[in-house]
Amino acid sequence: MKTSTFAQQQLRLSQVKHQFASALAQQLQLIPVQAPLIMAAGSGMQDGLAGHEQPVKVHVQAEQRDYEVVHSLAKWKRALLGQQQFAAGSGIVTDMRALRPDEEKLSERHSVLVEQWDWERVIQPQERTIATLKETVRGIYSALKQTIQALYPDESFPVQLPADVTFIHAEQLRQAYPDLTPKQRERAITQQRTVVFIIGIGGALGDGEKHDVRAPDYDDWTSETDLEWGGLNGDLLVWHPLLDDALELSSMGIRVDAPALLRQLELSGKQHHAQLPWHRLVLSGQLPQTIGGGIGQSRVAMWVLQYDHIRATQATLLDLPQQSVSVAA
Repeated sequence: MKTSTFAQQQLRLSQVKHQFASALAQQLQLIPVQAPLIMAAGSGMQDGLAGHEQPVKVHVQAEQRDYEVVHSLAKWKRALLGQQQFAAGSGIVTDMRALRPDEEKLSERHSVLVEQWDWERVIQPQERTIATLKETVRGIYSALKQTIQALYPDESFPVQLPADVTFIHAEQLRQAYPDLTPKQRERAITQQRTVVFIIGIGGALGDGEKHDVRAPDYDDWTSETDLEWGGLNGDLLVWHPLLDDALELSSMGIRVDAPALLRQLELSGKQHHAQLPWHRLVLSGQLPQTIGGGIGQSRVAMWVLQYDHIRATQATLLDLPQQSVSVAA
């Protein structure tokens, strides 16, 4: 039986997701767990994103309680690792679905629906280093290469993959391209290097501006490191020829400890969040030190399968034909 183009596309999409999820879990020592779609409002566990996005609210009648559809599971994962007493070096990965209706612009790479491999791994306090961050990013890149090799055994993938990721700090990138905007800098460096990880996203750079906004309460973007500039987080970018642009696949980082959380809440003018239940757990040392992030499933599929629009990777609404209906009197 002949397989339709749509069916072939769906099969390839399924192959990418299965292959990458398996390779990621192996590379980072993760086990798959089930993910919540909603979480209690006011718990402090919701991802605040850039600070202005409003979550979709859900009132659960049976409990007479308000919940919110998740933006991501950045904080939930860390709480789960602590509750279940995961050992250092082990972690979890979820198949997460989220809604972000306040997305400012829908485009070939942005959708209201967010599909991520949301992952988190326990680390030792002494592993809060740039070396740990780089090693983890390289593990993700290895999983991407394994996926591409499985999907393109004839080596026909149109992007020439470098042997390693190019690591560059956001301030270093600004100094290299002082006349460009942050997004233009991303395009310039990724077009040149193909696979790039930009370190230290969230804090003010040398010109007083931020490369991009980060919430103050999950990634650590202020701690001093062995680099000239601070920050233990970043974004993983790849070059996408059909878009003629950089494509962000992942935002990730080593998570805040108590000093970093207090520092970043103050810098963000959100000191009052320190009284929320989740934040109190961090400040009292009751949560493990972790590294984690989200990897866009649709973005990975767009790159591996060389699609030029996110709609090729997500279910879309069907426009049903309008029909006249006769109603008997």
